[in-house]
Amino acid sequence: MKASFAVVMAAGMFVAGIGVGVAASKKNSPSLYHGKSKAEAAQALIDAARVQAGKGSWERIAIGRIQYLGGQKSQGQAVFDSILGGKHEASDEIRIARVYREAGEWARAKPMFDAYVARNPKDKTEIAEIGAWYLLAGDRDSAERLFDKSFAIEDEVWATVAAAGAYLGVTPQP
Repeated sequence: MKASFAVVMAAGMFVAGIGVGVAASKKNSPSLYHGKSKAEAAQALIDAARVQAGKGSWERIAIGRIQYLGGQKSQGQAVFDSILGGKHEASDEIRIARVYREAGEWARAKPMFDAYVARNPKDKTEIAEIGAWYLLAGDRDSAERLFDKSFAIEDEVWATVAAAGAYLGVTPQP
């Protein structure tokens, strides 16, 4: 029930923003944000970005991210649900898991990360990044198993940087 309400709300907000979005599809006008409250400016720019994003999943996830982390959690979740509810790439899942992790919701991120590793056993860079998230969450044993798995595939700079950074408390750069 909650998810369907969020989808209806997101659709309503989209329809309400079509006029702004149509104007924004050519060029973002300063009228989208000048002289408006932060909330009004953000919404106008979100509406414009939604039009610019089209059907691109990475772009829509970026919009959902700012909504989810910026106090519009249900609208952001509706974006994620719409992507995950249809045909999508594994990379979409890891991007959404990163948002949950960034929001401090490790319990939501972890199963998505685990599923990614299971479906992409040769993705050395992402496996090391996920290992870094485990280490930062305090699970060194699981982290090091993921680092071992990543480095057994191939030593690669981005995987190594993700692992090294986690030992120093630095979050991976996706």
